[in-house]
Amino acid sequence: MDRCRGARADRARRRPQGDPLNDLELAERAARLGGDLLLERFHGPLKEVHSKSTVTDLVSEADTASEAAIKRLLADERPDDGLLAEEGSAHDSASGRRWVVDPLDGTVNYLYRLPAWCVSIALEDEQGSAVAVVHDPLRDETFTAERGAGARLNGERIQVSGEDRPERALIATGFSYSADLRAAQAEVVTRVLPVFRDIRRAGAAALDLAWAAAGRVDAFYERGVKPWDIAAGTLLCQAAGLEVRELEPTDSLPRGVIAAPPALIGELFELVS
Repeated sequence: MDRCRGARADRARRRPQGDPLNDLELAERAARLGGDLLLERFHGPLKEVHSKSTVTDLVSEADTASEAAIKRLLADERPDDGLLAEEGSAHDSASGRRWVVDPLDGTVNYLYRLPAWCVSIALEDEQGSAVAVVHDPLRDETFTAERGAGARLNGERIQVSGEDRPERALIATGFSYSADLRAAQAEVVTRVLPVFRDIRRAGAAALDLAWAAAGRVDAFYERGVKPWDIAAGTLLCQAAGLEVRELEPTDSLPRGVIAAPPALIGELFELVS
């Protein structure tokens, strides 16, 4: 057992019997529950794969199984909280709080057996995201954040790269499932590439944001993201020291988000907005 797993086990042992999980513990437990189900199916045959918005926008039995398990756990532990999840699970809140869940971010990667997918869970209140977990089951990496309390990876504090020179900054982004939107996004990339070191496209926005928070890429932007794509990741970025801004829609591109070091965000924002 590594040191981080041992620390989590020690915290669990110290918790008095019957003491309820706090919100961050619950989010991590839910993300790991979904992640375990996904891992069980990852090397098996594909099941019940369907298209959603376009033929390239896919959902599988793995997505729905992960979401169902997470939904049951959250309903048992926080019955008064609301829920918004990618595959359709939703109910109103009686508490003023809402869980935002992506049970499998990076479905296409998952179906192609590419190792870039995750489970993303955030808890929102009237001030925005309060708790965030992005769990990468293949690497056993769990990124966590609480508003005002910093960001961590497997219990250890993380921080952003702090890069301040565009020509040395690696930028992560993503593209739409719509061919027309991808064409417009490609035009934006032609403005970004000459200025920054390079572009990376992993195919999972929540994971991109977590990696930006950990300094594995320097910044991230994407248009057309949904609440479940970014609710956890943007809190991770803010907690780790990145500035996060909303990208307003344009004539050809939908709303989006950008997260970057303060020294870089102005120039990147101008290029992509």
